[in-house]
Amino acid sequence: MPAKENERTGLAQVQFLTVAEVASMMRVSKMTVYRLVHSGELPAVRVGKSFRVPEKAVHAYLENAYFDAG
Repeated sequence: MPAKENERTGLAQVQFLTVAEVASMMRVSKMTVYRLVHSGELPAVRVGKSFRVPEKAVHAYLENAYFDAG
């Protein structure tokens, strides 16, 4: 399969979430999600005037955010 075809297939399988959905998942405000996106900590795609965040990026961010408080 050509490289371009692989890219299209991969993008078709990406699940994008709205800022409100990410905020709900993370139990934070939408403003917090916007701050994470604008700081580059959470990757996002701009669609018109709004942002869409890949679901995998949210999971990766949360996995890396864990710390041992003990």
